[in-house]
Amino acid sequence: MKSFHNSVCVAALAAAIGLLAGPAHAQNAEAKPDTGEIIVTAQKRSENVQNVPLAVSVLGATQLQAAGVRNFQDLGAVSPSLTIRPAEHPVNANVSLRGVGTFAFGIGVEPSVAVLVDEVPMAFQARAFTDLPDVERIEVLRGPQSTLYGKAASAGLINIITRNPTDTLKVRANVVGTTDQEYGANFSVSGPISPTVGYVVSGSYSKWDGNVRNLYNGQKLNGREAGNIRAKVRWEPSSDAKLTLSVNYMNGNTNIGRPIIAQAAGALYRNTPGQTIDQVLPGVVVGPLNQNVSINYTSRTKYQGGGGNLRGEFALGDHQLVTITSYDKFRLDDYFDSDETSSAAVGFNNIQIGTFKSTLFTQEVRLLSDGSKPFHYTLGAYYANVDFERPFYRGPAFSQANWNATSKSSQIAGFVQADWQFMPKATLTGGGRVQNEKIAYTFNDIQANNARFNGSAEDTAATYRISARYEFTPRINAFVTYSTGYKGQTYDLTTGFNANRAAAGPIKPETSRDIEFGVRSQLFDRKVTLNVTYFDTSYKNLQAQTIETLVDGTTNFRLTNVGKLGTHGVEIDAGYRPNSDFNFNSSLAILDAKYVDFPVAQCYTGQTPDQGCPLAAVPGGPRSQNLTGTRAVQAPQFKMTATAEYTPQLGNGLRGLAQVNVQHQSSVYYAARDPQTFQKAYQIVNLNLGVRAEDRRWEVALFVNNLFDKQYYPSLINNNGQWGNAITTQAVLPRDFRRYGGLRASLNF
Repeated sequence: MKSFHNSVCVAALAAAIGLLAGPAHAQNAEAKPDTGEIIVTAQKRSENVQNVPLAVSVLGATQLQAAGVRNFQDLGAVSPSLTIRPAEHPVNANVSLRGVGTFAFGIGVEPSVAVLVDEVPMAFQARAFTDLPDVERIEVLRGPQSTLYGKAASAGLINIITRNPTDTLKVRANVVGTTDQEYGANFSVSGPISPTVGYVVSGSYSKWDGNVRNLYNGQKLNGREAGNIRAKVRWEPSSDAKLTLSVNYMNGNTNIGRPIIAQAAGALYRNTPGQTIDQVLPGVVVGPLNQNVSINYTSRTKYQGGGGNLRGEFALGDHQLVTITSYDKFRLDDYFDSDETSSAAVGFNNIQIGTFKSTLFTQEVRLLSDGSKPFHYTLGAYYANVDFERPFYRGPAFSQANWNATSKSSQIAGFVQADWQFMPKATLTGGGRVQNEKIAYTFNDIQANNARFNGSAEDTAATYRISARYEFTPRINAFVTYSTGYKGQTYDLTTGFNANRAAAGPIKPETSRDIEFGVRSQLFDRKVTLNVTYFDTSYKNLQAQTIETLVDGTTNFRLTNVGKLGTHGVEIDAGYRPNSDFNFNSSLAILDAKYVDFPVAQCYTGQTPDQGCPLAAVPGGPRSQNLTGTRAVQAPQFKMTATAEYTPQLGNGLRGLAQVNVQHQSSVYYAARDPQTFQKAYQIVNLNLGVRAEDRRWEVALFVNNLFDKQYYPSLINNNGQWGNAITTQAVLPRDFRRYGGLRASLNF
């Protein structure tokens, strides 16, 4: 606790220095003409972000470019409360906010952080792990958002807002090329078809070979290729009606290699005599800078998906009716060399093959009263139906599995939120949501003589939010908010599902409560922005992997409810824009996330009794560790990002461009207490230098990412079990594991 309080003091000092040196995240998002206000839809209506009693970060194109963010998985670099941990394929990746995320591998398990595009939810997070579409802005809402956004937003949400049709012809295009063979391009064309019809068409393509070399065949790994296309048509038959049809399609692939960065001398693969690393991974030299693997089966994914939504906006007197109907279908095929070697020895070659299929249909209707009146409200209803299917095979040598599972969810919800300005400068906000969800599953274990299981469950839950906001001046306000969160019940449909798991029934819902205090301020004629939020959140019936005693007295390891988690901290967004030539913005998060009650957790491989993993009370029984009081995984205590931009006039309608982006993250564990998954603190510096037209019709810039060539790992894996329990640590390397440069150019007219 003392260290947390010290960190808060450091944060306050850092913010003060930032203000003296040099607008917050929001300053780079799209501003409302003539006012400089940043408009967001965090509360399902358009509002000035400074007046929203929530912790919201708004990310614009300038910040994303300066930080080298071109893909969804890079967003953690510009939103300090957000951490994204990659994995062997996107479905197993994890997104967490304020140290809270869902670490699960089964279909049908809700995320803790929802991802939406244009207010339409995605069926599951893997759908988001590709190039960012034609982005207008990205809103990151921190803390439980279940009241307005439902059961998949118990820790927060990410809302990606794409560009809308324009009244005049506008063309945007961007290209990028790097010294390590990344190439990408995107475009957007928008304009009117007629006085009442407008359109926007956008597309993108990118390819990067990767930064890991497969010595077995010379192939580059850890790369990706993605293509996206999106189109919107907006019809305004009258001033009281607007219909927008949006369609999208995506197609891509990834591959992966996980280099061994540390290993005990003499380790033997699968504890087999003679099978040293020189034999099964010829040419690989283990070390923290290792970028080589040797695998004889390419670990990869390929995916495609598409869908669309129809949005209607209708004026009904002084009210507005909004309807959003959406449909989405997605498929990801995954292939993995589960022995991760190129050994030809009998019994060593093992692969796993699977598919994720999802289909999602949603319907939302909401009625908004006039937001300019002292009392206004939002009243809505929501329906969603989602189907998942997962066939999976692993073998033939070891850890064999062969099964097919389906998961279905149907939910209906009603929600309301009202704002009452009961005094000229004071506003109360209250909202609630009631939802009913029905879930069902099937599981066919082909390997176990086609053993079949099925089940269903139903649950009704309520969440709510209450806040008070006081406006000291038109540019300074403070708020306090209390809210509750909910993540729905589910089944752990993974390898090992059997009669015992079926008899145990569904995993209970996870609930949360959150209290926040915040100050929003813009000072000195809006040249300075300072937003500060303190939060305290607790989660009960946390859904996590643990050892569970089943109804017949046996035990297994699966996703279930493990106890409680608590997280509290301070978030600061600060910025300074004294003139049109200089812009500085920074954001930092101080976080204290711990397991409050987690008495029975799986030990990490190789953990000894002296390291907190005592011998089992029953001979041959499972060993476990008590994580109560331990820092949560993927929860750095301190994380910050800062960007300074200087654009001096050069004459002849030109401006120079100099951007410096600094990212710092304190140490973090990727698996609780496991020293092999400990990432020490690091900092990354990115530099952009270029020239642009005064009217920003074009821009050309050279950039260097990871300027000082600092190495870090966004994911570390303890793989001792494959190597006879000898220490073996693998890593997923980040895009900027080594310094690289490039050129980017853009047109905007």
